[in-house]
Amino acid sequence: MAEDTYRTVVGEAEAVLKERSSKFLALSYHVESAEEVREIMEPLRKRFYDATHHCYAYRIGPKGEEWRANDDGEPSGTAGKPILGQLLSRDITNVLVVVVRWFGGTKLGVPGLIEAYRESTVAVLDVAKVEERTVDRHLRIRYPFESMNGVMKAVKATQPKILDQQFDNMCSMEIAVRLSDADELIARLEKVEGITFEDETTL
Repeated sequence: MAEDTYRTVVGEAEAVLKERSSKFLALSYHVESAEEVREIMEPLRKRFYDATHHCYAYRIGPKGEEWRANDDGEPSGTAGKPILGQLLSRDITNVLVVVVRWFGGTKLGVPGLIEAYRESTVAVLDVAKVEERTVDRHLRIRYPFESMNGVMKAVKATQPKILDQQFDNMCSMEIAVRLSDADELIARLEKVEGITFEDETTL
């Protein structure tokens, strides 16, 4: 993969695994913040209120810079860690995998738990839709109407996504440009008279 691309899941997926009377329901979600994770986990716990454990792991950021693994009462390292391990081995980010367990009365032991949570994660990621995306830089541009041609020329040369634009005496445009093309676009825009812009790197 290029430096400014990453792999993530699209939408939601689920898979079920049964191991010695215990049932494991694995669910995957696309997420872009820890807040989104909380917004998913809260109703999930209410929905599956009769489950014994709601274990999960997530990675967020182009390089998976933000991550967490949660065992939710299972022995330390037997649930969240094997889930996270699969996210790492598949090199996917902006993803949350939750594995809900209903205890069936037979203890699986530490190796058995690790294997069950790992296999549950493998199963859900096998059915999840995975796609490659670019890391984009967002630019908000403001410029006088008479500078329109210069701005459009710079935009045409680098082909960013135009997210929003407004035309008036002072025009504005919000664009997302692939990280590897951002320096060229900014250099072209800086030559346009009367232009101001602010930017932030985003996914």
